Amino acid sequence: MAKASIPVDHRGGTNALRVLWLSPLMRPLARVQAEGLRGRGIDVLLVTTDQHPESDTARDYELVLDPRFRMASTWPAALAAQRRIREYRPDIVIAESVRDPRWIALAGRAPRVQLVHDERRDDGRHRQVLARTAFDKWGVRSAATVTYSNYAAIAVATRRDVAGTSVHVVPLCSDLDPTLVPPFVGPDGRRDFVLAGRLNPHKNIDVVLEAWQRHVDGDKWRGDELLLIGDGPLTIRTLPAYVRWRTGSYHYADVVTTLAAAKGSVTHYRSASQSGVQVLSMQLGVMPIASPSGGLAEYQPPGFPPVGIDHVAGLAAAFDDLADPLTATLRGGAASRHYADHFSVDRTVDGLVDVLTEVGHRIGKAPA
Repeated sequence: MAKASIPVDHRGGTNALRVLWLSPLMRPLARVQAEGLRGRGIDVLLVTTDQHPESDTARDYELVLDPRFRMASTWPAALAAQRRIREYRPDIVIAESVRDPRWIALAGRAPRVQLVHDERRDDGRHRQVLARTAFDKWGVRSAATVTYSNYAAIAVATRRDVAGTSVHVVPLCSDLDPTLVPPFVGPDGRRDFVLAGRLNPHKNIDVVLEAWQRHVDGDKWRGDELLLIGDGPLTIRTLPAYVRWRTGSYHYADVVTTLAAAKGSVTHYRSASQSGVQVLSMQLGVMPIASPSGGLAEYQPPGFPPVGIDHVAGLAAAFDDLADPLTATLRGGAASRHYADHFSVDRTVDGLVDVLTEVGHRIGKAPA
């Protein structure tokens, strides 16, 4: 099936479509998707910040703002960005995790698509009711809402900033640039299990460690370690045997070969709308070990079903199964194919183009 696309007249004709993407927090993911859209002939201007660990030199389609707007030293760049956006004259705005009035002002009056990642908004516990009401009114005036899982779409459908908008589900691609994916790892190179990302309580780590200990004590253990990679509020004083914690934030370049060589990737969370680590693991050819919570189940490759949140024996059995390097490789290959078929950046961009086409038709900027 041919991919949907919106042709752009680079001479500035009536069919030219210009998309302003506001993403203060999700820079790597926004980049991957923006470049996918640009590859389909859509002009994208991404406005973002340096807050993500993967931030680096601005690309030619990026404006990078300092989030500390109250500091006088940041004003010249912010004013320059506002002028650039006015000159750009976007036809459609994509607003991703925008909850700041100063960023809302950048959106202007163009039709807007809001990206909603999770069922719960990160408004902060002490967000004033008046401010939340203002954000809700801004959100509900969106031309469309995009979520990255059916679970999230259902969960937010009645939320005040979403209710009444057209809700679309688009598959979540990995935020790792496809050009940085290392070669697929065979049985001879497979070792260890990984649990990567910010190690928050919803990652279900107590249950994971109990299941890991059961695996190590059993007869299927092959000498692997469980690698915890990332920062988080862990309160465990002494890690169990054969568990190693690599603390601190990280760049993908520092960990991608370790992740790609893993026998399995633990995404056994107590709650999640969807998981970037789950799709990253599949992109790298590693089978995720997921729970049935939130949107994790709908992302999981067939043939390796989710394990119940508190099912220690089931989780230990998943470790047992993947401990064999040949089995881990074969299951990793299945995960890689599942990612390519359902969650690659091309699949994500297909969905985004459909939404932009729908909104574009309303403003006369999409082909008939």
